[in-house]
Amino acid sequence: MKVAVVGATGMVGEVMLKVLAERNFPITELIPVASERSVGKTITYKENDYTVVGLETAVSMKPDIALFSAGGDTSLEWAPKFAEAGTTVVDNSSAWRMDPTKKLVVPEINANVLTKEDKIIANPNCSTIQLVMALNPLHKKYNMKRVVVSTYQSVSGTGVKAVRQLENEIAGIEGEMAYPYPIGRNALPHCDVFLENGYTKEEMKLAREPQKIMDDRSFSVSATAVRIPTAGGHSESVNVEFENDFDLAEVRQLLSDTPGVVVQDDLANNSYPMPIYAHDKDDVFVGRIRRDESQPNTLNMWIVADNLRKGAATNTIQIAEYLVENNLV
Repeated sequence: MKVAVVGATGMVGEVMLKVLAERNFPITELIPVASERSVGKTITYKENDYTVVGLETAVSMKPDIALFSAGGDTSLEWAPKFAEAGTTVVDNSSAWRMDPTKKLVVPEINANVLTKEDKIIANPNCSTIQLVMALNPLHKKYNMKRVVVSTYQSVSGTGVKAVRQLENEIAGIEGEMAYPYPIGRNALPHCDVFLENGYTKEEMKLAREPQKIMDDRSFSVSATAVRIPTAGGHSESVNVEFENDFDLAEVRQLLSDTPGVVVQDDLANNSYPMPIYAHDKDDVFVGRIRRDESQPNTLNMWIVADNLRKGAATNTIQIAEYLVENNLV
């Protein structure tokens, strides 16, 4: 299995390499790929050194799978070139997510939609992945009508520059700014760019992507996305209105029985999900599960996950694992 990691020197790319090694993905040849300024650099994978190559070289090497995390513009230009060469691309950018001809996949929910013909497969937004992991089993049982989600997103979701900004502010150093304002001791209700409707792109991803993943337009999602001064891990306050009533014990059981979801909801011992706890883990953590007492059939919960792992790298690799296990590559 010849595997290219496009964006191998970036934050998500580095986590991809770590997760590939941890999960012992069946790689016979690794091709680390990055932009021209990184070509020739060396990366280490499973104690072996590999030289970073450029995109054109990588296409000519005809990998079986290319895992992309190099930004939307790179994906739009290069994913089709890899696909033409016979490579199956799993793309972590927003470039292909809402393209009606491309599948948007969270393996635990809808991997069964994949076929050999799918040469470009989209990985959902990090905030969407953890949201649908918790919503999907509940929707199947109780039928969601409306979801209101407010996110508390870490700076690692923006990238290295944002992490550096936060570190500089903590250390009292003036440096390059990733955001229009300080992020330390602050909260920015501004993830991605603003659109004409007053929402940000991130908020509209949360509104649209769950419907596509779950192949269901019968429910709606309204989102407010906020950047907070945590280094890693995204949190979400989620309010879900269902068609049917629910039992809280059954809700907890449904979530506990869902692969990849961990219920952390022991208030007597102050046990609830936090980014510090989700760090470097692949599970989605759900807690603070309670009725909304202001209206019927409505649930509140708090969802946390490591945005660089299940929110990006791990989900991408799980898609690749499904392709291999089902002889789709």
